[in-house]
Amino acid sequence: MSTEESVSAPASGALLLCRAEPDSVDAVAPLLGERMTLLPAGGEWSVLVPVGGPWRHGGEPVDRVLTGWAAALAVGAPWPALALWWDADRAGYTLASGFRRPVGYVWLADGTPVGEDEAIRTFANRLGLDPVLDVQSLDLLTRPDPEADARTRLRGLLAVLTRAGVALPAGLDPGEPADRLGAAARALPGARRTEAAGRRPTAGESRLAPWMPWVGGPGARALALAQMAAGLPLTVWGLRRRSGGWTTAGALLVAHGALGTAYGLSKRS
Repeated sequence: MSTEESVSAPASGALLLCRAEPDSVDAVAPLLGERMTLLPAGGEWSVLVPVGGPWRHGGEPVDRVLTGWAAALAVGAPWPALALWWDADRAGYTLASGFRRPVGYVWLADGTPVGEDEAIRTFANRLGLDPVLDVQSLDLLTRPDPEADARTRLRGLLAVLTRAGVALPAGLDPGEPADRLGAAARALPGARRTEAAGRRPTAGESRLAPWMPWVGGPGARALALAQMAAGLPLTVWGLRRRSGGWTTAGALLVAHGALGTAYGLSKRS
């Protein structure tokens, strides 16, 4: 690649934070359809570092892909998923939790805020952040600041999240290209690669039985049906908008729910 091409190439990348231990995240990460590097990111947080095939080679915007992935991770899970994303023009975050509508915020590359202030407050509320001190710090990220670009805004967001226990491993700096982030993540102690879709569940997944349909815990059939109900309209919506990220997330939820339903029926027969 020439120097000119290197300068003009969009430095797109993303990080997926889950408020759960790596073992729990590892069990559901195959839903995303892409193998990722998984690391601890604080006492009760984990981070997934994607290679980014859908937006690097499929032409899908990184924010749309990450919103779909966060939704797929959080639906039916007892913990939220937070996607941090950036490209040459913008940066932002999306928080998904359960079946609630994802909430997010966007900054232009120069740091200009273009999101809604209410989204910041909803974000703080869903993560259980301090309604005074933390919200005041987050509000600063929504105000004009000529010295704060999009990368600085994401760092400011993470600084607030440290009070919620988030501690990104060294080398995982928002704003870096996906390939550079991936290389840094794989070199860190404790890094593991998530499995590909379609693998068999392991014995270690028994702790997730209450909410993982294929394990067959209490309420699993109801959850499987709920995942199918959520996945169908999500798939249709993604197809209408020609969004590969949302379509994939919806299709995975439908398949995941169908698998849980089939498993439940097989256990009853």
